[in-house]
Amino acid sequence: MQGAPLVEVGDDVNASGALLVSCFPSVGFVSSIVAHFMVEKLDLELVGGVRHPNLPPMCLVQDGKPLPPLRFYAGEPICNMEKCDKVVLIASEIHIPSELNLPLSSGIIDWIEDSGVSSTIMVDSFAHGIESLHSIFDEDPGTDSILGLGSTDSTHDLLKGIGVPLLKQGVVGGMTGVMMGECRRRGIDALAILAESDGEIGQGTIPDARAAAGIIACLDGLLPAVHLDPEPLMEEAQRIEGQIREMMAVHLNPPQESSGASSGMYG
Repeated sequence: MQGAPLVEVGDDVNASGALLVSCFPSVGFVSSIVAHFMVEKLDLELVGGVRHPNLPPMCLVQDGKPLPPLRFYAGEPICNMEKCDKVVLIASEIHIPSELNLPLSSGIIDWIEDSGVSSTIMVDSFAHGIESLHSIFDEDPGTDSILGLGSTDSTHDLLKGIGVPLLKQGVVGGMTGVMMGECRRRGIDALAILAESDGEIGQGTIPDARAAAGIIACLDGLLPAVHLDPEPLMEEAQRIEGQIREMMAVHLNPPQESSGASSGMYG
C-alpha cells in the first residue's frame, strides 16, 4: 500500500468505450460544482475510490453517509463522442499532496488503459486578475474566459468543435497538469477545459458558480443530457455550490498536526 495508489472500482463496472471526466480541486470550487452537477443530472452512481496512506485521513459525509475523499462514479447517459455510451467521473474535494500527483496520475491512467476508457476530459480553473496569466491570451474576452488543451491532434479538433480556444502558452499544475503530460507521453486522447475564475482556493474559498456553469455549457456539446437554459443552469450551479459549502463546513475531529499545516480540505 505504500507504493502505488490503489484504485478500487467495482468489478461490475464496464468502462470500455466510456468518457472519463476528471474533477480535482480547483480555484473557486469550479471542478467540484461541475462534478456534483454531473452526478445529479446524469444519475451517476458511486462505484469506487482511491486508497493511499498519504491521502488526507478523512471521509466526506453527505446525507449521513461516509464518502471516500477521492471517488469514482459511473452511468450510461447520452454521449455524442465517438465510441462513447457511458460516463465515468472522478470527483474529489481535497487537495492532492504534491508528492502524490505523479503516482496518483500514473495509477489512474493505468486504470484508464486497463478498463478501455475511450476519451478523457479534465475539468479545472485558473485565477482571474493575474497579469502573467492574461499575457498568454491572443484575445482575452474577460472574466468568462474558457481555455483548453489536448494531448493529441484529435482532441484539439474536438475542442475546436465545441468552441473552446486552445491555451497557446502557459503552465498547468496539479493533477490536471501531470495527467495531461502523462496522457501525451502514453498517446492517450485527453483534453482539459479550464475556466477563468474570480474565486480562490484553500481557506476562505470563494465559490464561482458562474465559471462552473461555463464549463457545463461547454460539456453540453458532448453530453446533451446536461443541457439547461443559461439562467436555470446558473441557478443549479449556485444551488450545488451551496450544498458543497454545507458539506465542507463541519470538520469533526480534525487530525492534529504539530506543524499547523492545512488539512488539505476546503473549509
